[in-house]
Amino acid sequence: MAYALGSLNVVTLDRLTSTTPCRGWDLTALLRHLDDSLAALHEGLTFGRVAALPTPADVGGDLVACVRARAVQLIGQSESSSTVTIAERELPRGVLAVVGALELTVHGWDIARACGLDRPIPPRLAAELLAVAPMVVTEATRPEQFGVPVMLSRAASNADRLIAFLGRDPSSDLS
Repeated sequence: MAYALGSLNVVTLDRLTSTTPCRGWDLTALLRHLDDSLAALHEGLTFGRVAALPTPADVGGDLVACVRARAVQLIGQSESSSTVTIAERELPRGVLAVVGALELTVHGWDIARACGLDRPIPPRLAAELLAVAPMVVTEATRPEQFGVPVMLSRAASNADRLIAFLGRDPSSDLS
């Protein structure tokens, strides 16, 4: 959460139309997606279920403030149950938390890149997420959500390997 919030701190109004590492998305589209994701995470982790459509947040049209508020709300949420129901399917609460951590981290990196910053993912966080990423991003889920993995040298950092696994080029030009 801290990594994603740190990236949100660098967003300025003039960057909202910047391209992101997410294929076909500008920063505004990415922030809207992240707002939806955070709403779903909050609902799942707090109430043990995720509705099909998230409720839009409203903080006077300030999208960055919206995303920040949703992220902070997650920090203080309480546990409701050991499982979460999403579209009639149950999964362990911990799985949703891991998916959320992966989502927040990679999009935190995307936000920083869209704002022209090289803000590497912290090594320990990257190592932990790299260990679980193949369980979350499979050949079945990849086409809809992520690009083809980018090939890197074996000497690449865990942060770069995580980003590359998720279809982003860690050496690409900054916006």
